Amino acid sequence: MMRQKLILIMMLMLPISMNAQKKQFDWIPVMDAIIQVESKGNPKAHNLVGDCAGILQITKGLVRECNSILESQKSKKRYSYSDRYNATKSKEMFVLLQEHFNPEHNVEKAIRCWNRGFYGNWRGKSTSYYNKVMKYYKGG
Repeated sequence: MMRQKLILIMMLMLPISMNAQKKQFDWIPVMDAIIQVESKGNPKAHNLVGDCAGILQITKGLVRECNSILESQKSKKRYSYSDRYNATKSKEMFVLLQEHFNPEHNVEKAIRCWNRGFYGNWRGKSTSYYNKVMKYYKGG
């Protein structure tokens, strides 16, 4: 009887230990390549045409999208428009958006959606942008 309880306890704990070992996807190589194309790493970069700012050229709409995701996750954290100029916060927003819209961690989807948006069909869109980013992603 004691052995059966021990086995039951171990079986119940197995999913917890498996989740604890689950490794988070490394978005850094993708981000670094996109950063080179978007701003050459300049955190002060600002494109007036689309009001894109920072190393990842984040729009105000993406900041609002991040805050909406955070709200749906019951998080108290929020981003401001000025956070687009902060490299660390820009990267946090990139990861948040990718984990939400691209949970399968598809690198091609990540690159194309960063250029064309997360809604709609991303396949086949922004080929020129995708190729530019891939030159940096592959160490080009």
